[in-house]
Amino acid sequence: MKVTLLQQDIVWANPEANVKHIDELLASAEPADLYILPEMFSTGFATSPAGIAETDGGETIKWMIRTAKQRNCAIAGSVAVEHDGKFYNRFYFVHPDGQVEHYDKHHLFTYGGEHLRFTAGEERVVVEWRGVRILLEVCYDLRFPIWARNRGDYDMILYVASWPTPRVAAWSSLLVARAIENQCYVAGVNRVGTDPACEYCGGSVIIDPYGRTIAACADDTECEATAEIDMEALEAFRQKFPVLSDADI
Repeated sequence: MKVTLLQQDIVWANPEANVKHIDELLASAEPADLYILPEMFSTGFATSPAGIAETDGGETIKWMIRTAKQRNCAIAGSVAVEHDGKFYNRFYFVHPDGQVEHYDKHHLFTYGGEHLRFTAGEERVVVEWRGVRILLEVCYDLRFPIWARNRGDYDMILYVASWPTPRVAAWSSLLVARAIENQCYVAGVNRVGTDPACEYCGGSVIIDPYGRTIAACADDTECEATAEIDMEALEAFRQKFPVLSDADI
């Protein structure tokens, strides 16, 4: 399965402009089975979502459904969503047949006040796409390894983020750690640019189960990075070196 990360700048609170820009990036991107966008890719990381968040069936998810169908791919990324009077940082995974799966961010970023207005999700979500089982995670979830513990139920983790430049060393180190300790592929896509509160330098990567970087975006610039997820190689590694069978409960 071929995976492409889209490391983008984001126009603050302007879904129409951001979606249009992503269309431009996709037009020049090579074909892939899965395209991954950053956290709150349509608005920026809005910890005050009133007037910014969309409904669960809003224009951004409609665009994701159209795009997945047109390109015969899956497309994934998180969106600020209002549903039944509550706000969620909702990570959508959209299939080309129109099926929509989602994960609501569990670990809300208290340092930035996200917990004051958003509601935390309570369930882990694993989706299956073209032979790969994928765990969906959002930004701050990366700091909590128990939540991401591989229970033998996934082959790859996706992390979508708005992770600021001053803490990017932690981002890079923890992505590698999650790949090694869970014996899986990890794809992490972070934004670039600025918003009213922070600067972002990217650091988007795809890491193999050995902890090696197999694709990466350049820092401080919009770009794409693509890698092949090799399930035969992953299964061979797990059989030869069965770390997960010795994991703590």
